Amino acid sequence: ELQQKVEEAELLKMELQMLETERVRLSLVEEKLLDVLQLLQQLRDLNISKRALGKILLSTLESCHAPQPGKAHLFEVLDTLQQELAGCELLHQEPVEQGQSPQSLSNPLVISC
Repeated sequence: ELQQKVEEAELLKMELQMLETERVRLSLVEEKLLDVLQLLQQLRDLNISKRALGKILLSTLESCHAPQPGKAHLFEVLDTLQQELAGCELLHQEPVEQGQSPQSLSNPLVISC
């Protein structure tokens, strides 16, 4: 009976260790997802087009193509998406002067109303 209790304790320790590992992994995914969402919010505030966002997303998915997606693949996709978004040219441009829209700077032929 004592041996059985020792074995149960060992199993519980292993399960606890697995849960802690999973908690850390989920915490990393959550941080990366928060970074991605913040970058998306910044880009939305800069009026990036849906087409440009779509290209970034497709580029990310193409560069992270894996035959068997899994937990590590999920983090790789998030990490790559975060890098692609952070590298977006709009985020690194000078701030827009008051009275001008970001679109009017990108195409001088557009008439803003």
